[in-house]
Amino acid sequence: MLTPSAARFRLLLPLLAQHWLPLLAGACCTVVYVGTFPLLAQVAGNLIPAIGGGHFQDALRIITVAMAIFLAQKLAQYGQDTLLAGPSLRVSQTLRQAVFARLQRLAFPALEKLSSGDLAYRLTEDADRVGEVIYKTIHDSTPSALLLVAVLGYMAWLDGPLTGATLLLAPVMVVLVGWFGRQVLRASERSQAQVSALAALLAEAVGGLRLVRAFASEEWLQQRFTRQIDGHRRARFRTLEWMALQHPVVGFLEATGILAILLLGAWRIHTGSLTAQQFSSYGVALLMLIDPISHLTTNFNEFQQGQASLRRLRALEQEPQEPPDPPRPLTLGKVRGELSLENVHFGHTPTQPLFRSLNLRVQPGQLVALVGASGAGKSTLFSLLLRFNVPQKGRILLDGKDLCRLRAAELRRQVALVPQDALLFSGSIAETIDFGRGHGPAAIHHAARLANAEDFILAMGGYGARIEERTTNLSGGQRQRLAIARAVVGDPAVLLLDEATSALDAETEAAVQQGLRRAMAGRTVLVIAHRLATVQGADQILVLERGLIVEQGTHQQLLSRAGRYGELCRQQLIHTM
Repeated sequence: MLTPSAARFRLLLPLLAQHWLPLLAGACCTVVYVGTFPLLAQVAGNLIPAIGGGHFQDALRIITVAMAIFLAQKLAQYGQDTLLAGPSLRVSQTLRQAVFARLQRLAFPALEKLSSGDLAYRLTEDADRVGEVIYKTIHDSTPSALLLVAVLGYMAWLDGPLTGATLLLAPVMVVLVGWFGRQVLRASERSQAQVSALAALLAEAVGGLRLVRAFASEEWLQQRFTRQIDGHRRARFRTLEWMALQHPVVGFLEATGILAILLLGAWRIHTGSLTAQQFSSYGVALLMLIDPISHLTTNFNEFQQGQASLRRLRALEQEPQEPPDPPRPLTLGKVRGELSLENVHFGHTPTQPLFRSLNLRVQPGQLVALVGASGAGKSTLFSLLLRFNVPQKGRILLDGKDLCRLRAAELRRQVALVPQDALLFSGSIAETIDFGRGHGPAAIHHAARLANAEDFILAMGGYGARIEERTTNLSGGQRQRLAIARAVVGDPAVLLLDEATSALDAETEAAVQQGLRRAMAGRTVLVIAHRLATVQGADQILVLERGLIVEQGTHQQLLSRAGRYGELCRQQLIHTM
């Protein structure tokens, strides 16, 4: 698993080392591949005089040897590329899996700050770029660096002083490539940030296209999109501009160096310090340096872009995670559904507490309604009961056991949520109801019947019928009933309802309400009530304001007090007494 750290590719080496066998085989192929280049330079040095002297038999023999070396080189190159591709792709896969696993454990306040488009870009494009850099590093950059060493070693063996003059150019090249690389890194980070913003806008646009058309706001959205892609174009152009500038500058220095070396070589032949045959081999070896230098220069730019991608992936590691399970968790056993909040203090920021000394007791099987204005703390209370957040002070108990001392998975099997906006994943209806929890067909069918959903499921073709992406083949009422079935399939003791019928028409609402009544039977139920007419029969109604329970009682009791609840009833035209 990944641990929080700075974005350095060397930190991925433990992941790469897990695939040591193909890496070792690929390294052997690399050694053979690199080793053929000095041999070819030597053969070329012998071939040129043979051809120039008209020695056909010698030329034929040398060419035959060269062909054999070329064949060994290309076979080794194929083995190197294929053997090293697997480990790099597996590291990219492992990295993507680790980032996604961490994403699933992020605390919800941190998660809500991140856009879906940006996260999708990080897990696709950024992860792919990191994988490509790993692949190019081990199958291209490393062989190119080894090739430089091997060819330079051969050149030093042929003529030390001439090689020393060649190496005088190396520090200048290193400084230049490093400087250009830093510029490319900064430009790439800006470019990738623009792409993430573009992906976020696209996600919003696709999800809200119906709304955009309803308000005839296509031109406004088009202008936003145009501004975004123009910003991306400028940022991307800056990256390409630096890369385009690097190639002619470095290439000019390479050409200047080679011409200077040729001039120096001609002078050494003139003085008798070097033979023409030796210089022919030296010249071929010198030309062999151009390709690996070019590869290393290009790959260094891509490495810097990959570094920016890795930083963006690693940035998720700095985000806070949801509270972990305790080291010695309690077991729930048979759950009755009694809930207690004892002196609970909680705020999303320490300086702005929402709940202060909140106390509440819910008996098993009771129906408790939460009412109040937006921001009163209703949804936050649900988050605390599901342990998405934990109190900064005080305790929340289920059957007398502190939620913080339970395993989250065991708690959430007993406390189920039916959200107001029923988000369903694509797949079969059976998979949607089960939601990866391993329930058998009998439990799934029973949950569907409880939720009053089986009739329309059978009309669609049964539990194997597919739910399309964004549930375009389901009505709002069908989505809500499947969400209810998903909640009750594991027979939870506590049901949390974010009023699931507020956006439905009367006929559809009746079908959903019938499913809810069946699902609620025998369970402790807390419901966020937007329409007070739906909760008049609740055992308790809690009126929340700014994290405080300002009123508590039954519908009739609260009406008799002529307080905040009575005012809310009058606003919704509910007759008071």
